[in-house]
Amino acid sequence: MNIDFFKKIRILDSGMGQELLARGLVSKGTLWSATALIDEKYNQLVIDTHLSSINAGAEVILTNTFTTRRVRMEQNQVGDKFNFVNQKACELAKKAKELSKKNILIAGSLPAQNDTYEVDKRDKNIIEKDFFDQVSVLNPYVDFFYLDVISSGREIEIALNLIEKFNKTLLVGLHIRKNGKLPSGETITEVVNKYKNNKWLGVVAACVSLEIIEKTSNEFKKLSMPFGFKANLWGVEEPLPVHRFNNAKFNEIGKNPNIRLGTRKEITGKIFCEFAKKIIKNGATILGGCCETDSSHIKELSKLKQFF
Repeated sequence: MNIDFFKKIRILDSGMGQELLARGLVSKGTLWSATALIDEKYNQLVIDTHLSSINAGAEVILTNTFTTRRVRMEQNQVGDKFNFVNQKACELAKKAKELSKKNILIAGSLPAQNDTYEVDKRDKNIIEKDFFDQVSVLNPYVDFFYLDVISSGREIEIALNLIEKFNKTLLVGLHIRKNGKLPSGETITEVVNKYKNNKWLGVVAACVSLEIIEKTSNEFKKLSMPFGFKANLWGVEEPLPVHRFNNAKFNEIGKNPNIRLGTRKEITGKIFCEFAKKIIKNGATILGGCCETDSSHIKELSKLKQFF
């Protein structure tokens, strides 16, 4: 993996989970996108969603492993399928790449291992084991790892120590709140300066609003490393930790998170592209979408490569 890969404009994919739901996935419990890995009838939907991003111009796709973390699997009483679903996600991403006949990269999505948008305060050994188990399954299939919506430097440090043992590079996705800081209270600069090593490919604002991305772009610029975003289009600027459900059952139909958080349907691909232009002019080179974005947003982003 070329350590300088993200030093020029690169296009990441759009959000997977919300797009699967929009395409007809019926989620069980709080597994959301992981349902499409357990239930074979939805496997092709995962491949098709990957292909939509690739055909729209994405140069990197993420494995569909955001909700295959061990905690979420156990909460939904399907913990025994942990290895199966993580491997299946990699196989489907690889299949999409083969079908596209394009030289895209596959990044292993490593989410925060407990609740999303919140600091994982569990014992270090527990977090370490959860990361290790997921890294171990994904490693043979991926070109690099993506720390997906991480809320504290401590979690980054734990993941970094593991990934380094597998000799893989990584892109770091920091979740940022309206105050410009991580949920841990740390600043972007503090985290990067403390934990950055020679395996970092770059850093992005992960699953945050356009407004937060624009507000923090100057701080990202001063880091002197490739940066960018995976923006969400939730209807609220600062999502609540909606992913804490300890009594979920796989046989129950899960609600789409956008019922609670809403969606910014007015942000079309063209508007998304105009926003990206402003961030590019401030130095960003890594462009992509997260929740509630789709291939139409990626298609417009990909057009920017000819101008910058």
